[in-house]
Amino acid sequence: MSPDYCKDFLRYARRKTGPVRIGNTLMGGDQPIRIQSMTNTLTSDIQATADQIERIFKAGADFVRITVPAQKDIDCLPQIKAELQERNCQVPIITDIHFNPKLAYLSAAIVEKVRINPGNFVDTKRFKSYTYTDEEYRAELLRLREQFLELITICREHETALRIGTNHGSLSDRIMSRYGDTPEGMAESAMEFLRVCKQEKFSHVVVSMKASNTRVMVYATRILLIKMMDEGMEFPLHLGVTEAGEGEDGRIRSAVGIGTLLADGIGETIRVSLTEDPEAEIPVCQKIVTYISGREGHEDIQGFGEIPINPFSYKRRHSVPTALCGGDQVPVVVAGLKNSSELPEAGWKQRSSGVWEGGDLSPDMVFLAEPGEPGGRNILIPAATANQQISCLSWDEFLKARGENDELSAVRLAAKDLLKEQLEILKNSENVLLILESQNTNRFADLRSAFFRLMNAGCNIPVIIRAAYFEEDKELFQLKASIDLGGLFIDGLGDGLWLENTNAGFHIKDVIETAFGILQASRVRVSKTEYISCPSCGRTLFDLQATTRKIRERTSHLKGLKIGIMGCIVNGPGEMADANYGYVGAGKGKVTLYKEKEVVGKNIPEDEAVDKLIELIKENGDWVDP
Repeated sequence: MSPDYCKDFLRYARRKTGPVRIGNTLMGGDQPIRIQSMTNTLTSDIQATADQIERIFKAGADFVRITVPAQKDIDCLPQIKAELQERNCQVPIITDIHFNPKLAYLSAAIVEKVRINPGNFVDTKRFKSYTYTDEEYRAELLRLREQFLELITICREHETALRIGTNHGSLSDRIMSRYGDTPEGMAESAMEFLRVCKQEKFSHVVVSMKASNTRVMVYATRILLIKMMDEGMEFPLHLGVTEAGEGEDGRIRSAVGIGTLLADGIGETIRVSLTEDPEAEIPVCQKIVTYISGREGHEDIQGFGEIPINPFSYKRRHSVPTALCGGDQVPVVVAGLKNSSELPEAGWKQRSSGVWEGGDLSPDMVFLAEPGEPGGRNILIPAATANQQISCLSWDEFLKARGENDELSAVRLAAKDLLKEQLEILKNSENVLLILESQNTNRFADLRSAFFRLMNAGCNIPVIIRAAYFEEDKELFQLKASIDLGGLFIDGLGDGLWLENTNAGFHIKDVIETAFGILQASRVRVSKTEYISCPSCGRTLFDLQATTRKIRERTSHLKGLKIGIMGCIVNGPGEMADANYGYVGAGKGKVTLYKEKEVVGKNIPEDEAVDKLIELIKENGDWVDP
């Protein structure tokens, strides 16, 4: 499979797609990146749904999606649209369909766009494995085509757009049996429907690959792009990390996944799925889009030759291990401090022996720009050492110091300055860390190109990525850093992360926690409990926000544990496939508990379910006292 999934690895440029009209709004083509969210009201509650749609629209959404799980919800659509028209709220409405093709046919005659899930539009999801001959598989595709053609006919007649929205958590048993739980299976799940659209010359189509796992979401989208390019398709893409969670974790995880693709010019519309009120998603989307758009016309980036990685599956760049980082060690976190008096603020504590040590969310190393010694050296100090100091040198200082001693040192170098001469010297140097930096507006591409040059030159020294920002807004800092750097770690590039925010009012603790958050969202280092929680919709069977807070309060100290919190069964068991425990809505006021993929408790009363979840964690030996 060709690695050329984006137009240009050295120059930010939006991928060209065909335009799609959704009501009175165009997307794709030359249009700006569009923003959307989804209601979490009962669609049958016409007033509440119209109120929420209006709030989402006023917050800045271009489209709003609503769920229609039953005929009664379809019956309410004309009244909701009439209510919005009376308020002069001209927002295109998208219906979200699972399990029932008939509801897609009916809503396609009413709304501006219909989203179907290829995993359950025709196929079933019973977590069973089947064996198909090629002839049997073709017969299944013919069955799919027959039901899908009816939807295309209605959409064409009413000028209704269509989204083929694959979810990692709801791949059909048929796809799973042939492709497994893989990014390729996700892409092929959508391609089966897109091929029918192309054959029928129906072009008002958007496609998406969503997963709570950022790696899976990014790889599946890249694979889909290659498949579409190979088959002459230019359908626009919707991007999102599903079940991203709440608060900072949800924002960072979304920005890592969405930002990695947007940075390569991929994506025509986005949604940040937060376990919060839907209108809270819109400002986050706006900040992401504004930041990405600002890199147009960026400074030139040095070339790299061949692409030395497989961008469709994870493999970490090989680096020579040192005592501090590289090799198979998890990526380290570095914090930049003004002086040693800030060490306690960074989470370090000093033992009576003089040794400094930190906890799960304190940096592995600190950089002191003014250590107070004669000569004022720049040094790195690793945690849990009494006196070890690593000289942090400029390139000129590094050249002068070469050969004087064999102690570990670090050299800071801008990505644009990593050229043939520097590569040759570094390749033949021992006991050295490279601190790689970039001031390019397109920081992601600049740093990636430098990594590719290192790999193509056979230079295997460990690399710590450093990125400095100047932001007053904590959320904006987190989003920018996640967009710039998360994709590097998704592609296996980087042995450490050194973030700074030089705004005087910004607390070092927030910078450090953001670094740990990016590494966890990129799936390369686990430092805290991970929550896979959906953003809530009209199918949700309990108060998702309140329940997520309650579970987080009880379990946030369980480092490394993954807990899925799902409002309904649609994506629940599949999307939380790699979770240790699951809490899924099973009916009104009822919850089903999972241990990994296995159901261990059905129809538990909601007021008992959190306690039962804690009991389950304890029974399996995964509990520690706070």
